[in-house]
Amino acid sequence: MAVKDLSIEFCGIRCENPFFLASSPISSNYEMVSRALDAGWGGLVFKTVGFFVANEVSPRFDQLKKEGRSFIGFKNLEQTSEKGLEENLLEMEKIKRDFPDKILIASIMGQSEEEWNQLAKLMTGVGVDIIECNFSCPQMADNKLGADVGQNPELVKSYTEAVVAGTDLPVLAKMTPNLGSMIPPALAAIEGGARGLAAINTIKSITSVDIEKMAPAPVINGKSSVSGYSGKAIKPIALRFIYELASYPDLYNVPVSGIGGIETWQDALEFILLGARNVQVGTAVMQYGYRIIEDMISGLSYYLASNGFESLEKLLGLALDNIVSADKLDRNFILYPEIDQKKCIGCGRCYISCCDGGHQAISWSKVRQPVVIEEKCVGCHLCNHVCPSGAIKTGKMVFKKALDFKEDII
Repeated sequence: MAVKDLSIEFCGIRCENPFFLASSPISSNYEMVSRALDAGWGGLVFKTVGFFVANEVSPRFDQLKKEGRSFIGFKNLEQTSEKGLEENLLEMEKIKRDFPDKILIASIMGQSEEEWNQLAKLMTGVGVDIIECNFSCPQMADNKLGADVGQNPELVKSYTEAVVAGTDLPVLAKMTPNLGSMIPPALAAIEGGARGLAAINTIKSITSVDIEKMAPAPVINGKSSVSGYSGKAIKPIALRFIYELASYPDLYNVPVSGIGGIETWQDALEFILLGARNVQVGTAVMQYGYRIIEDMISGLSYYLASNGFESLEKLLGLALDNIVSADKLDRNFILYPEIDQKKCIGCGRCYISCCDGGHQAISWSKVRQPVVIEEKCVGCHLCNHVCPSGAIKTGKMVFKKALDFKEDII
């Protein structure tokens, strides 16, 4: 099957596809970036640069595991670029010279309005396409840097204004998820002149505690610190924030770049259906390499072709109208689970979960065969989600009024 046209406009700039490298170790020098762009990525956000030069720790990563899986969530202690500003400028200039049709976004971080303004001028001078303001890195210790800035709408607005004053390029504000609502700082960024938003950055976390060394991982000379959590585990949180940004009335038509737990084309599509115009991928590349772009492009192309969509624009935000407040959900029926005994492996997971964590609505026979007790079942489908063999699916639907009527007869 021929690859579909996956181009989409972002901040007035046409991108060949919506897949970008996120600002992180995977986009920190020319050698790495050139291999990624040759592989098919539509663009990248270069690792955050500024006048501050990071002095990193070792080791700097930890991961969350579960039931044989080596990688669910990923914690990192990385700060901004370890290279000097001049070297980073030369790298970005070379990227744009050798890949003029790819989109280069410069991620910047300053500590004052003067620094933000000067960084904007420097990025404009080397020919980047878009400037992303990093208001969200959770590793920075100074309250004028990173996530502490992103929680302060006044600082977000003033720093955005300083950047906008130093460039004629589109400006993105990268939002922190380390707050209750992203709307106040997002509005402040737009008021300050930002053309778009990027969300989310990593989530402040402690992934584990070494019970021998009595310190969180990674342990650096007996100590550690709270730092950013990424990977597949944060995708549900990222999707929630993307939805809130895309559906907020005063942010309609503000382009959003989606970030957080994207590993497959299906993940990317979910962000697009909630209103993201492109997606940034980071942790997945650390696991699988740049070649995952081939799967993403072919998978999304196939989806468009097989579902009759002519462009990504047609998919943008299609799921938004189907998200309502909890009080507006239809509560008039029960969907009963149905167990396929041929697929059932007799593990008992559904029985245990329903008995100890549900409504005691599954019986367990001597021949290790689960059976749904409809009189007790409320249709929560916990059993479906714990089944390891795919033996449980959605069965018949019964309206609650019919059930009430049946009880009256009895």
